[in-house]
Formats: sequence, structure tokens, C-alpha cells
Amino acid sequence: MQIGIKRTLDRIPGGMMVVPLLTGSLFATFAPGTGQFFGSFTGALFRGALPILAVFYVCMGTTISLDALPAMARRGGTLLGSKIAMGVLVGVLLGHVLGEHPVTGGWFAGLSTLAVVAAINDTNGGLYMALMNQFGRADEAGAYVVMTLESGPFLTMVTLGVAGLSAFPWQTLVGAILPLAFGIALGNMDRDMRALLGAASPALIPFFAFSLGTTLDLHQVWGAGLLGIGLGVGVVAMSAVVLIGADRLAGGNGTAGAAASSTAGNAAAVPALIAAANPAYQAAAGPATILVAACVVTSSLLVPLLTAQWARLMRGNGLPAESVAAPSPPDKLPQTRLVKM
Repeated sequence: MQIGIKRTLDRIPGGMMVVPLLTGSLFATFAPGTGQFFGSFTGALFRGALPILAVFYVCMGTTISLDALPAMARRGGTLLGSKIAMGVLVGVLLGHVLGEHPVTGGWFAGLSTLAVVAAINDTNGGLYMALMNQFGRADEAGAYVVMTLESGPFLTMVTLGVAGLSAFPWQTLVGAILPLAFGIALGNMDRDMRALLGAASPALIPFFAFSLGTTLDLHQVWGAGLLGIGLGVGVVAMSAVVLIGADRLAGGNGTAGAAASSTAGNAAAVPALIAAANPAYQAAAGPATILVAACVVTSSLLVPLLTAQWARLMRGNGLPAESVAAPSPPDKLPQTRLVKM
């Protein structure tokens, strides 16, 4: 008998990331000794998020084709640069108020500079590609090749450093980007390795998500879900204003900017990686993971509605958004649309 587990997860925004994350957090909350009790491979899965993430970023890096970067650099570079600038600005403002630590009480308990920056820095690539295939043009869809450089903790580390918060030694910064860089090099040297490792990226998501979840005690972050919804609304609203404007300045009609206003499911892994690299963010990492996960779901629901409305408005103004006739060639974008949820 077939149950259709994957089909069910696919119907949930960010489900392949969010559901295993919440499952792991239930173990951490109600059966915290499970991993230690079983030990061996089971115990390793309960505390092994970082090695799985390292493999994940190597695999995902193989999907980034250098041949496709120059043609897509202007549009994708504009969106990427705008997101970086937005993250730095928010990091500077919140950094002066909150520093590295989360809010400890009240309605905003759990909110931190780390949570907000991580939510802003990474775009939901699968959602962006799907929306551009429906409402955009080929060059707008292909722009995501450049935007995949957001992936991983490197950009958030740089943003937090620029914001004047606890800095990271250069070895840590290099180490954060090495798996992705190695994957990019490997995938561009050998298409067969790109096909092999690129296809493996989506399969790793539920495993590192579960492992991350086993570090989250829901008793400590019970209010983060509601706050995460508010964070998601805020991120979408702010990102839409900035990215739609940037896209129009780059020659688009703003539809690509609207579609890029979401938060990737992968972003939920960033707080734990940041805390592992710098203990100053340890207190913020747990609540930030839940906040960002809630932001993923919220933005995944809002951005399609926003993009559809914006595309309809542009058509009404005589600026039609052309549909993409066919998906990008497999040697250019083999698995990117499947990875970042």
C-alpha cells in the first residue's frame, strides 16, 4: 500500500524542511534522551546536522554552472546585491539595539539580529523558478543561477561582521564557503559528477532538517511560531519594496523582484551553523531556527499571491510578462529548482 508521504510534504510550503524539523523538535521536547539511548547511527543522526550540511552544500554547488553566470549576471546580480544591501542595513540597525543576543521576554521573545538577517539573506529558489516560469521571462528565470550564491552561512557571517557584531576569523569565513566552492568547481569540471551529486541535494534536506530539530526544545521557543508569521510578513513586505524597485531599475517590470521576496527553507539551517562558528550566537540560534522556519512557510504562501497580483498589474499597465516557453537546459540548471525550498 502506498501512502504518498512525499506528495503530502510537497503540498506543505517548505514541507521537506519544516516537517522533519518539527519532528526532530518533538523528540528534543518530549524525549530528549532518545539519541543517547540508542547511540550508534541513530544517535549520530540526532547530533549530526553539520556533516550532513557540509555534504549538502557540496552537492548543491555542483548545480551552479559558470557558463550561465555572465548572461544572467545583470538581473541576478541586481537582485542578489539588493538582498545583501538590505541584510546589511537591517543587521546594522538591529545590531545596535539587540547585539548578538535574542529578546528574552515579551511579545518579541526569541527575536534576534541573527534570525532577521538569516530570513532576509536567502531566497526560496524553487518558488522563484516556478513563479518565473509562469509569470516571467527566460532571462528572469535564469537569473537565479547567480542568486544561488546566497546559499549557506557565508553571506550571513559577512553581514553580521559588517553590521559591527561579533566577527568571524578568516578561516571560519573560508570554511563556510569551501563546500559550496568545491561543489561549483567539481560540477563545472565534470557534468557526470554534476548529474550525480546535484540530484542528491534534495534527498539530504529532510535529514539535516531532522537533525537540526533535535536541538530545539519547543518549551523554550513556544511563542516563536506566531512571531515567525509576523517576521515572514515583514520580510516579504520589505523585500518586495526593495527588490521590485531594483528589478525595475535593472530593466525588468518588477515581477522577478516580487518572486524573490521569500525565505528559503535552507535558511533555517543557518543559525545553527553561525552558532557553531561563533559561540556568541549560541543563545540566539535555537529560537532563530524556529523563527526562520515559520518565516519560510509564511513567505511561501504570500509571495505567489504577491507575484500574481503584480504581474496582473503590469499587464494592466501594458507591460506584459512573457511566459517561459521551456525550462532551462539540464546542463545549465540541473537541480537548482529542486533544492532550495
